[in-house]
Amino acid sequence: MAAIEIRPVRSWGQRRQFIALPWTLYQGDPNWIPPLISNQRELLNYTRHPFYDESKIQTFLAYRDGQPVGRIAAIVNAEHLKRYNDGRGFFGFFECIDDQSVAHALFDAARDWLAGHGLKRIRGPANPSMNYECGLLIEGFDSPATFMMTYNPPYHASLVESYGFRKGRDLLAYIGYRDQLPELEERLGPLADQAQRRCEADIRPLNLKKFREDVRLFLDLYNASLDINWGFVPLTDRELTKLAASLRMLLIPELTIIAESEGRGVGVIIGLPDYNPRIKEINGRLFPFGFLRLLSRKKDFKRIRVLSINVAPEFQRWGLGLVLMRALVPKAREISIEEAEFSWVDEENDLARLGLEKGGAKIYKTYRMYDYEPAGATS
Repeated sequence: MAAIEIRPVRSWGQRRQFIALPWTLYQGDPNWIPPLISNQRELLNYTRHPFYDESKIQTFLAYRDGQPVGRIAAIVNAEHLKRYNDGRGFFGFFECIDDQSVAHALFDAARDWLAGHGLKRIRGPANPSMNYECGLLIEGFDSPATFMMTYNPPYHASLVESYGFRKGRDLLAYIGYRDQLPELEERLGPLADQAQRRCEADIRPLNLKKFREDVRLFLDLYNASLDINWGFVPLTDRELTKLAASLRMLLIPELTIIAESEGRGVGVIIGLPDYNPRIKEINGRLFPFGFLRLLSRKKDFKRIRVLSINVAPEFQRWGLGLVLMRALVPKAREISIEEAEFSWVDEENDLARLGLEKGGAKIYKTYRMYDYEPAGATS
């Protein structure tokens, strides 16, 4: 068998190969959704992204007989190191043929590059951080991922674990269906009423005339409400600005619900249409006309991803999340949403899991973050 060659990505041609490799590896897989190519370029820092104002990335390609057969990115997440000071780098954007020798050579390259930056521990996959796409799919291969969630073949777990990576944390995706709603409303409606009175919360949809203020409210609540979560790193101001600009095109105002108490925003729920079927139709290419197909007829979507339920810390145990979920239901029914995915949820977030399971949602996909701890490492 021909030798494996690992090359750091330097040229524009190599960058094109890095981005294009999944189209070859997933050929014939009906559940694979191509990434948005323009978004991939940004998240890889092939075109500028604010995540890399202080962070660093190096991408690598594996070749056999001159053809790419695997890829990986090694990432120095500066904000993670500021927060945790744990000597941990990250890997991401991992794709590989089902060959342990190729995978191990890629992990060696990422490990050596990170060690050159003083980082011996490794976590991943993160593309490029846990605020974006992250986690390796380990259960739920029978259906495509929803928008901004990852997908990979089942053998990837064996490739990662055979190198010495071990479970860090599982991230769960729950699914709920339209035909569950009558029972849900009957069972949880009184509880939501009590919670709304207790919180003295006023509920309203996203206000397009105050879009920047409302999106900034969501992003600030995102940072505040997730602060205690495993591995959490707040989005920087420039990342917040970038994400706000992206969300303007993607959001349906009726599916973004805001809770206010005494005039202050204290909770937000965002239901984002599942754009993945349309991304598959345009093969990941927004230009020249793909973006028109992606963003047209938003009310024709049948599936949403409940991207986030963020509640100010002082309101988290008052049931405000339930109030927000109840408020989203009639809006989703008006535009004929059939399914809702709630993702992702930390496996140890008992409060969020209890609320979803009381509402009848079921776990249907599991993603795993892996940690690599070198011999002799101490906590």
